Amino acid sequence: MSAPRLNPPFRAEHIGSLLRPTELYQKRALFEEKKCTPQELEAVEDEAIKRVVKMQQELGFKGITDGELRRGMFFEGVFETMEGMTFVPNRPLSEFKEYVPFISMMKAFGMTEFPSIFCTGKIKRTVSWYAKQFEYLKTLVPPEEVKNIKVTICPPTWFHQRHGSDLTYDLSIYKNDDEYFSDLAKAYREEIAHLYSLGCRNIQFDDATFCFLCDDRMIKGMKESSVDHTSLLETYIKAMNWCVQGREADLCVGIHMCRGNFKGGVHYSEGGYAPVAQKLFQDLDVNCFYLEYDNERSGDFQPLKYLPLNKVAVLGLVTTKTPQLESVEELKARIYEAADIISEGVPPRSKQDALNQLCLSPQCGFASVWEGNPLTEEDERKKLGLVAEVAKQVWG
Repeated sequence: MSAPRLNPPFRAEHIGSLLRPTELYQKRALFEEKKCTPQELEAVEDEAIKRVVKMQQELGFKGITDGELRRGMFFEGVFETMEGMTFVPNRPLSEFKEYVPFISMMKAFGMTEFPSIFCTGKIKRTVSWYAKQFEYLKTLVPPEEVKNIKVTICPPTWFHQRHGSDLTYDLSIYKNDDEYFSDLAKAYREEIAHLYSLGCRNIQFDDATFCFLCDDRMIKGMKESSVDHTSLLETYIKAMNWCVQGREADLCVGIHMCRGNFKGGVHYSEGGYAPVAQKLFQDLDVNCFYLEYDNERSGDFQPLKYLPLNKVAVLGLVTTKTPQLESVEELKARIYEAADIISEGVPPRSKQDALNQLCLSPQCGFASVWEGNPLTEEDERKKLGLVAEVAKQVWG
């Protein structure tokens, strides 16, 4: 049995977020200081998005994004827009789970509070999250390329992991996780269907919650807190599957498995994919997995042996955290190494079929928060150009 070619994703991919061009960076800084209006910011965003779209087109990328240039943080635009969700600007860290690595890091720095969300009522999607942004992006690509535009969305599990089943939602509103995620998934399905009606055929979930379940520190802390990490993994897979249930057959859904990418490119979690790979690859209802593999904390390729025949792994081999360029030959060698492991996996397949199940990308976005990673726009272009060149040499 041959592994199918899925298109999208494309051989050369990027995760979604891009560095803010200088003009936008400066305007965003003013906006954060309340020194310019949303309308003034939006005008600069429009021009910056034109610029980053042109860059992607020039480099040969098909899965065009707006670089998330309208977001302060990658997850903005979802939870805070829904009825039933209350934004808490100064939520005490005592209401966060300390076993989550970045929470313990914040406490070590002496922080006592952090912005978050609390579910205070029945969840309902009343406005579209990203339709306006998608419609603008449509005007910047040829009509035949609209289907390739990629929209990135945070996962339904984003706030739940940091607060747990006891502090994510009002227990008088939702009695358990299934009730909470059921209504949340309905909102996600409505948004996905709306985007599809506008021409979107490519959606990527940016998820850090699964990689946290690969971190020994997190698992140790969960056990000490009597939280069953295996059960939580199953809950999160179910929640994600509910979000994409019933989608159209030609909608490509991917998930980026992220280890954190905060200000300056700081990561939060460590550890290879082995603890979650078999269940994720086989049970998560997505078309492709964007996997971070840029350094030793990512582990080896052995978990790829569980990749089913009908799914794609996008190897994030090019780091976005430093400007140093990787070697073309080393990248090619790593791609072929991954293909060898997949070919000997469950079930086995030819090396060519295994290679056809792979794509190449940077390991993460360049700016998951608006301040971005410690690279220049020229560094970013070189990194993306490297991805495109290696993909061309490997797959033609």
